Amino acid sequence: MSFAISLTGLNAAQSELSVLSNNIANSATSGFKRSRVEFGDLVSRSATQAANRANGAGVAIMAVRQQFSQGGTQSTGNALDLQIGGQGFFLVRGGGDKADSLVLSRNGSFAVDADRWVVDNEGRRLQVLPVTPDGAPTAVGLSALRPLRLPLTSGEPRATTAVRIITNLSATAAVPPASFNRDNPASFNTAASVTVYDPRGNASTVTLYYRRLDNPVPGDPQKFWEVRIFRGDAEIVPTAGPVPLQLVFDEDGALTSPAGPVALSGGFTLDHFGSTSLAEPFSVSFLEQDGYAPGRLEGIGVDLAGVVRASFSNGEVLAIGKVALGNVPNPQGLRQNGNVSWTLAPASGPLGVGEPGRDGYGTITGGALERSNVDLTEELVGLISAQRNFQANARAIDTASTVLQTVIQLRS
Repeated sequence: MSFAISLTGLNAAQSELSVLSNNIANSATSGFKRSRVEFGDLVSRSATQAANRANGAGVAIMAVRQQFSQGGTQSTGNALDLQIGGQGFFLVRGGGDKADSLVLSRNGSFAVDADRWVVDNEGRRLQVLPVTPDGAPTAVGLSALRPLRLPLTSGEPRATTAVRIITNLSATAAVPPASFNRDNPASFNTAASVTVYDPRGNASTVTLYYRRLDNPVPGDPQKFWEVRIFRGDAEIVPTAGPVPLQLVFDEDGALTSPAGPVALSGGFTLDHFGSTSLAEPFSVSFLEQDGYAPGRLEGIGVDLAGVVRASFSNGEVLAIGKVALGNVPNPQGLRQNGNVSWTLAPASGPLGVGEPGRDGYGTITGGALERSNVDLTEELVGLISAQRNFQANARAIDTASTVLQTVIQLRS
C-alpha cells in the first residue's frame, strides 16, 4: 500500500513541477496568467469500516487554476499595443470561415494586416463597438460587436465656405502708377495665396492682390486699399458692395470697412477682421480656410475609455470604434487555448460585453502591454519545494522496497 501512496505523491509532485516550469517559461509572455496546483488527500475506507480506522491513500490533483491577478505594465510606444487595467478580456474573432469563433484574450499586442484589419498575432480581428464621430457608442452588447478596420481616408471632403486673413498693409506704401495687371508686379503692392477646396475635394489656389489707392478726399487720414481676388485664372468679386473689394483703415491703422466677412462669387466668404495698415512692412500673421480634401490616415490613438481615434492629413480626428471588453462570472472556468487566450466553457458562465471603464470593466492604456503576473522568486521557491516533495516520495518508495526485501529474506 505504501508503494501506491508514494506513487500518488510522485505524480502530484511531477505535475506541480510541470506547472511551475510552465509559469517560469512564460514569465516574459505578455498577458500570461500563472497557474497554481491544488491538491486533495485520498482516503481508503469501506462502508463497514469504523470512521476512526480510515487510512490515508495518497494525494490527488484537484485542480490547476489560473490566477487572474493584474500583471505589470510594459511601455512600448506602439499605439496598437493595448493593456487592460483591471477586469476584462479583449474579444477577437477569426476572419473568413472562422468569423464565429469568439476568443477572449489578455494579450494586447495588435497589428494591422494587409487588408487594414487590426489583428492579434494569430490573425484574429479585434472586436469593437460602433461609435459616433465624437466617440459615443451607438450600440452595446454581443450583437453590436464588429471587427476594427482602419480607414484609408477621412471620408467626405468639405468645400471651403470661409477664408480669414489677418495682414498688415504698409501705411507707407506708394500707390502703384500702372493699372492693375496680375502679370505685372509693379501694378500691385503685395499678394497672398491660400488653397481652397470645391465640394469634391479638389484643391485650387486663391491669390489676393493688394493695391494701395489714392484717398478720394485730399487730407483725409483714412487709408484705402483694393483687393483683387483670383481663383486660378478666374477673377472672383464680391456679390455685394464695391467691386473690386475695398478695405478702409482709420488714421490709427485699424480696419473700419468692411465690418465683417464679404461674400464672394467663388462660393465662400473673405474676412479681413483684425488686419491693420501701419507703418511696418507687409506681413500675414494669420491665414486659414475651413475646407479640406479627403485626408490620408496618419496616426491611431486609443484613450482610457477604449475609443480608437484616427488622425488624418487634413487635420481631421475621427473616432472609428470603441474597444469592447468581455468578462465572465468565473474566469477560472474558461477553457485555455494557449497564446494567452480562452474560450467559453460551461464552468465559466455566460459572456458579458461592455465598455472599458464602466460597469466593472477595466480601463484601456494605449502604447503599453500587460506583463506576465509570474513572480520568478515565488516560482523558484515553489520549484525547490516541489523538488523536495518529489525526492521525499521517491525516498519513501525506496524505504518500502528495502522493508519488503528484508521481509522476503526473512521468509527465505
